[in-house]
Amino acid sequence: MLNTRAVDLVVVGGGPAGMAAAVAAAEAGVEEIILLERQERLGGILPQCIHNGFGLRFFKEELTGPEYAHRFLLELEKHSGIEVKTETMVIEVTADRRVVTVSAAEGLVCYKARAVILAMGCRERPRGAINIPGTRPAGIYTAGSLQYLMNIEGFSPGRTAVILGSGDIGLIMARRLTLEGIRVGAVLELMPYSNGLNRNVVQCLEDFNIPLYLSHTVTAIHGEKRVEKVSVAPVDADRKPQMEKGFDLACDTLVLSVGLIPENELSLQAGVELDPTTGGPVVDSFYHTNVEGVFACGNVAHVHDVVDDVSTESAIAGRAAAAYLRGETKGNRWIPVKAGRNIRSVVPQRVVVGQTTPLYIRARFPERNAVLHVGKGRAKQRIVSPGETIYYTVKPEDICENEGFIGVSLEGGTVDD
Repeated sequence: MLNTRAVDLVVVGGGPAGMAAAVAAAEAGVEEIILLERQERLGGILPQCIHNGFGLRFFKEELTGPEYAHRFLLELEKHSGIEVKTETMVIEVTADRRVVTVSAAEGLVCYKARAVILAMGCRERPRGAINIPGTRPAGIYTAGSLQYLMNIEGFSPGRTAVILGSGDIGLIMARRLTLEGIRVGAVLELMPYSNGLNRNVVQCLEDFNIPLYLSHTVTAIHGEKRVEKVSVAPVDADRKPQMEKGFDLACDTLVLSVGLIPENELSLQAGVELDPTTGGPVVDSFYHTNVEGVFACGNVAHVHDVVDDVSTESAIAGRAAAAYLRGETKGNRWIPVKAGRNIRSVVPQRVVVGQTTPLYIRARFPERNAVLHVGKGRAKQRIVSPGETIYYTVKPEDICENEGFIGVSLEGGTVDD
């Protein structure tokens, strides 16, 4: 039998986004909050991120991933109105804010929420999504799964590794493998630039003399029971492999760090509009989606560089959900953001008129000495890279409502060779 329960707010996902949103909503006065997490403990990916570098912006202190998660666990304990449900799978979210869950402890439960915050995070793109030819031997891992196996399970994958993809988790795993005595033969990147933070390129590759091959990709995997080698080739301007220039790299482990995808199956169930560029929901200044009373934040909205941004953004969503429940957001008008030259994505995609809104902006290609235009606002950008977020806070005076949109572009820059 389906048990039904009416609540004020349901937060789907107990990672850094969900925890920050729940705490912010409770601090803003929401009395009954259900925080749902499918794993046995809260924290999302943070418990397996044993390296430091977290918390510099949000807590003004350098922390490891587990330490960062623990800070929020302590905050959750301060609020009796937050009820945590772990090992609970959400199987449906509807447009009228019904959240159906299943768990061994409670069976099927339907929460009739006055507001919902979606904070499901993201997942890794697997080998099958990139269609690498070759055999199917042991020794192929996504970077996140290998991080879990090494840091949580104490597993050692092999002796020699090649990493495909230079996103942050791939760079961090290059260092992690090296520290465990596993030789990293190379990090390969399809694009002509790294997709990770520059600090990670320096600290994880250059400091350990690990070579980074830009504009290269894996063209084949070889091995029967175990990976024996991979074939590698440079790519041309159209990102097609130049097979005649290819070479082999011997390894027993291939690590794939080829992108993250926001987990938005539940968002689609609820009728949430998705941005084809970010893969996440279209949201306004308060992270309100197009569905009444449904908010989205964290990596489910767009993939972030650092967890501090996830927490900051999710706290906005939590406070906004509280304001929504008090009826304070009725009548808000928004104006859409329009991406121009060298702008890949902007979040939020809609700015509430009269509201000061922090924007998270991604460039399409590397560039130097450009000027960021946001409506009437301007900001110099000495260096921009697709792997790093551009931050800009749009103010009410930057908006010209008569234009019907807020234009965002990078102008006058010099493209890196």
